[in-house]
Amino acid sequence: MSVFSVDFKVRDYECDMQGIVNNGVYFNYLEHARHEFLLAKGIDFAELARQNINLVVVRSELDYKASLTSGDQFVVTVAFEPVSRVRFGFRQQVIRQADNKVVLEGLIIGTAINERGRPAIPEAFAEQLAG
Repeated sequence: MSVFSVDFKVRDYECDMQGIVNNGVYFNYLEHARHEFLLAKGIDFAELARQNINLVVVRSELDYKASLTSGDQFVVTVAFEPVSRVRFGFRQQVIRQADNKVVLEGLIIGTAINERGRPAIPEAFAEQLAG
């Protein structure tokens, strides 16, 4: 399984009163990394939407293991994982670069919704993700 990664740096405004990254901010990190992963695979999220194929998240499982603080540099990894005929998954990690500490592990499950509002993953899309 090949792993894709994107580099990040914590910005001050992403931290809460405790001085750590707010738990909700991690969803943004993970989503941005997934979008970059799709682009790297030749899949344009916006173009799919113009074709009435909408990628949606149907389930998120996140395990918070440690905290990031302002200025921390980290990577977010993405690895595609087939789930079923109409669902796909992304195994993701947030890893602090200073000590290679895994800060978060997640599994994000998604599907593609067609113009009729039904789950339908185009064959070419599935092939691009797996390739």
